[in-house]
Amino acid sequence: MYRELYEEVGLKPEHVQVLGRTRDWMRYDVPQSWSKRESRGGYRGQKQIWFLLHLVGRDCDVCLRADAHPEFDAWRWTDYWLDIQTVIEFKREVYTKALNELVRYLPAHKTRCTSSQHVHR
Repeated sequence: MYRELYEEVGLKPEHVQVLGRTRDWMRYDVPQSWSKRESRGGYRGQKQIWFLLHLVGRDCDVCLRADAHPEFDAWRWTDYWLDIQTVIEFKREVYTKALNELVRYLPAHKTRCTSSQHVHR
Protein backbone atom coordinates (compact mmCIF):
# COMPACT_ATOMS: atom_id res chain seq x y z
CA MET A 1 0.00 0.00 0.00
CA TYR A 2 2.77 2.46 0.87
CA ARG A 3 4.59 1.81 -2.43
CA GLU A 4 1.40 2.52 -4.40
CA LEU A 5 0.65 5.60 -2.28
CA TYR A 6 4.08 7.04 -3.04
CA GLU A 7 4.03 6.14 -6.75
CA GLU A 8 0.56 7.58 -7.30
CA VAL A 9 0.46 10.66 -5.07
CA GLY A 10 3.94 11.06 -3.59
CA LEU A 11 2.89 10.48 0.03
CA LYS A 12 5.18 8.64 2.47
CA PRO A 13 4.14 6.54 5.49
CA GLU A 14 4.73 9.49 7.82
CA HIS A 15 2.17 11.56 5.87
CA VAL A 16 -0.77 9.24 6.66
CA GLN A 17 -2.42 7.30 9.45
CA VAL A 18 -4.12 4.02 8.50
CA LEU A 19 -7.65 3.97 9.94
CA GLY A 20 -8.83 0.70 8.40
CA ARG A 21 -8.90 -1.62 5.42
CA THR A 22 -11.37 -3.83 3.62
CA ARG A 23 -11.56 -7.39 4.93
CA ASP A 24 -11.39 -9.07 1.55
CA TRP A 25 -10.14 -8.42 -1.96
CA MET A 26 -12.43 -6.33 -4.15
CA ARG A 27 -12.45 -7.14 -7.85
CA TYR A 28 -13.57 -5.51 -11.05
CA ASP A 29 -13.21 -6.41 -14.71
CA VAL A 30 -12.51 -3.92 -17.47
CA PRO A 31 -15.03 -4.37 -20.29
CA GLN A 32 -13.46 -5.28 -23.64
CA SER A 33 -15.33 -2.38 -25.23
CA TRP A 34 -13.60 0.09 -22.87
CA SER A 35 -10.14 -0.20 -24.42
CA LYS A 36 -8.49 -1.75 -27.41
CA ARG A 37 -7.48 -5.34 -26.79
CA GLU A 38 -4.00 -4.77 -28.24
CA SER A 39 -3.25 -1.87 -25.88
CA ARG A 40 -4.29 -3.81 -22.78
CA GLY A 41 -2.02 -6.77 -23.32
CA GLY A 42 -3.39 -9.38 -20.93
CA TYR A 43 -4.97 -6.79 -18.62
CA ARG A 44 -8.53 -7.72 -17.62
CA GLY A 45 -9.12 -5.84 -14.37
CA GLN A 46 -7.87 -5.59 -10.81
CA LYS A 47 -8.30 -7.02 -7.39
CA GLN A 48 -7.69 -4.55 -4.59
CA ILE A 49 -7.61 -4.13 -0.86
CA TRP A 50 -8.93 -0.65 0.00
CA PHE A 51 -7.54 1.43 2.87
CA LEU A 52 -9.03 4.39 4.70
CA LEU A 53 -6.24 6.84 5.43
CA HIS A 54 -6.12 10.05 7.42
CA LEU A 55 -3.73 12.65 6.00
CA VAL A 56 -1.53 13.85 8.85
CA GLY A 57 0.77 15.65 6.42
CA ARG A 58 -0.14 18.71 4.42
CA ASP A 59 -1.79 19.16 1.04
CA CYS A 60 1.57 20.32 -0.33
CA ASP A 61 3.02 16.86 0.48
CA VAL A 62 0.95 15.46 -2.40
CA CYS A 63 3.15 15.15 -5.47
CA LEU A 64 1.67 13.59 -8.59
CA ARG A 65 5.10 13.56 -10.27
CA ALA A 66 6.88 11.41 -7.64
CA ASP A 67 7.08 8.52 -10.13
CA ALA A 68 8.64 8.58 -13.61
CA HIS A 69 5.30 7.45 -15.07
CA PRO A 70 2.56 9.55 -13.39
CA GLU A 71 -0.90 7.98 -13.27
CA PHE A 72 -2.77 11.19 -12.40
CA ASP A 73 -2.67 14.77 -13.56
CA ALA A 74 -4.91 16.33 -10.90
CA TRP A 75 -6.43 15.67 -7.48
CA ARG A 76 -9.07 17.29 -5.27
CA TRP A 77 -10.78 16.85 -1.91
CA THR A 78 -14.30 15.45 -2.02
CA ASP A 79 -16.94 14.28 0.44
CA TYR A 80 -16.54 10.71 1.67
CA TRP A 81 -19.93 9.86 0.15
CA LEU A 82 -18.96 10.99 -3.33
CA ASP A 83 -21.46 11.05 -6.15
CA ILE A 84 -21.07 7.49 -7.44
CA GLN A 85 -22.08 8.67 -10.91
CA THR A 86 -18.68 10.41 -11.17
CA VAL A 87 -16.96 7.00 -11.05
CA ILE A 88 -16.47 5.07 -14.29
CA GLU A 89 -19.35 2.62 -14.58
CA PHE A 90 -17.44 -0.68 -14.30
CA LYS A 91 -15.85 0.43 -10.98
CA ARG A 92 -19.01 1.73 -9.26
CA GLU A 93 -19.89 -1.51 -7.50
CA VAL A 94 -16.40 -1.78 -5.98
CA TYR A 95 -16.47 1.86 -4.85
CA THR A 96 -19.87 1.39 -3.24
CA LYS A 97 -18.81 -1.78 -1.41
CA ALA A 98 -15.53 -0.26 -0.21
CA LEU A 99 -17.09 2.98 1.04
CA ASN A 100 -19.85 1.10 2.86
CA GLU A 101 -17.35 -1.23 4.52
CA LEU A 102 -14.82 1.45 5.48
CA VAL A 103 -17.34 3.95 6.91
CA ARG A 104 -17.21 2.07 10.23
CA TYR A 105 -13.65 3.38 10.74
CA LEU A 106 -14.71 7.03 10.59
CA PRO A 107 -14.95 8.86 13.91
CA ALA A 108 -18.43 8.26 15.37
CA HIS A 109 -19.32 11.94 15.52
CA LYS A 110 -18.76 12.45 11.79
CA THR A 111 -21.47 11.56 9.32
CA ARG A 112 -19.45 12.94 6.42
CA CYS A 113 -15.70 12.94 5.98
CA THR A 114 -13.42 14.52 3.44
CA SER A 115 -11.27 12.17 1.36
CA SER A 116 -8.98 12.63 -1.60
CA GLN A 117 -10.03 11.61 -5.06
CA HIS A 118 -7.53 11.03 -7.85
CA VAL A 119 -8.25 12.07 -11.41
CA HIS A 120 -6.83 9.79 -14.11
CA ARG A 121 -5.19 11.31 -17.16
